[in-house]
Amino acid sequence: MSNLNELSITEASKKLAAGEVTSLQLTEACLAEIEKRNGSLNAYLEVFADAREQAKAADSRRAAGESHPLLGIPLAVKDNILIEGRTASAASKMLEHYVATYDATAIKKLKEAGVVFLGRTNMDEFAMGGSNENSAFGPAKNPHDESRVTGGSSGGSAAVVAAHMALGALGSDTGGSVREPAAFCGVVGFKPTYGAVSRSGLMAMGSSLDQIGPLTKTVADAELLFNAICGVDPLDSTTVQLPAAKADNKKIGVPRALLAQGIEPEVLAQFDQALKKLQMQGYEIVDISLPSAGLALAVYYIIMPAESSTNLARFDGVRYGLSIKGETLLDDYATSRGEGFGPEVRRRIMLGTYVLSAGYYDAYFGKATAAREVLRKEFSAALAEVSAIATPTAPFPAWKIGEKSDPLSAYLADIFTVTANLTGNPAVSVPMGTVARDGADLPVGIQLTAAHGDEATLFSIGKALE
Repeated sequence: MSNLNELSITEASKKLAAGEVTSLQLTEACLAEIEKRNGSLNAYLEVFADAREQAKAADSRRAAGESHPLLGIPLAVKDNILIEGRTASAASKMLEHYVATYDATAIKKLKEAGVVFLGRTNMDEFAMGGSNENSAFGPAKNPHDESRVTGGSSGGSAAVVAAHMALGALGSDTGGSVREPAAFCGVVGFKPTYGAVSRSGLMAMGSSLDQIGPLTKTVADAELLFNAICGVDPLDSTTVQLPAAKADNKKIGVPRALLAQGIEPEVLAQFDQALKKLQMQGYEIVDISLPSAGLALAVYYIIMPAESSTNLARFDGVRYGLSIKGETLLDDYATSRGEGFGPEVRRRIMLGTYVLSAGYYDAYFGKATAAREVLRKEFSAALAEVSAIATPTAPFPAWKIGEKSDPLSAYLADIFTVTANLTGNPAVSVPMGTVARDGADLPVGIQLTAAHGDEATLFSIGKALE
């Protein structure tokens, strides 16, 4: 049977249950595609040598009577999620040789389900970036046009799913880092409600923003993976029990004023087509107002660097990670961090340290925190009237590698995605078509945001779009 690597997780799961395929066959199909394409795509930083042994173990568990829907499914994992005994570098020279000493809670749950881990995927260093160009090991490339970025920071995870080098993958989303690469690579990217999935074992970037989320070929696959990794965890005090699903009122809100901010006409045309598709499925499209949404990007780029600079203070050249000895302790610290961190990470550490400094805390971080609370209230009020809020995932398709040398121009790609991280709402990016650029058809995505804990509505609307 050929092209097993092109199956969705849901399709593969049915075939495994029926005995039509084995986990070993699925895994070998993915490994064959990795052998063919990863040399040019650079989406995997490491392919695990024991993947076939994991698959054989999964087949043995199924033969012994186990029947979990993910048993034997080959998945990839972003390089900032810990797997015990495996390298976890966060695509940084700082942690190039760090080996995880424990499993992230999400990984532990997937191991219990019987997942096969194929390898660790490329990413922006310490999840800082929206293009995967900030990896210390070179950028991952977009399977639809290898001259273009994958999006980031979970670009490697999006690329391996789009290129059928895994049936699905885990990423992490701090300001759109699952959803933006999903849109750029033409796959589904899901960011759960903040606290729905444990952050234990996820390398912290912005602790009040980070969430682990799946990248998959279909919305049903994202739902399956989410249900496997969600839940309260004593190792993460921010985890929450999600409420029961609420009734879907079939209303979708569109913040039209926000869409006037730099969105390309072809992307807007695809977005309008997607809305028409939803109308044909019985959804009512209504205009809504989110007066503070235009401030979200500015608020995010104060809060995120502040939290990042605090979280990365632990990489000091003393405790673990890269350690370069100098003449004094200060030399050890400065040289290790200077050589271990790339330019984008250093930029965000400096910005974060600045906004947290005594002279500027109230002027910047304090105001950003207050604005964040206003945003939360506006989204809560809007989502009391509509079941979801729709925007494009990004205002433009994937750009050429090296094209956006000015970091601020790349930050603008996050304009629609950062709000869900600031407010803690769940959001999903679903493919909505393609736009033509330089002879290539580049995917673009529609983003749907729902109320806290209302993942079910996103899965329902996402399936209607598909």
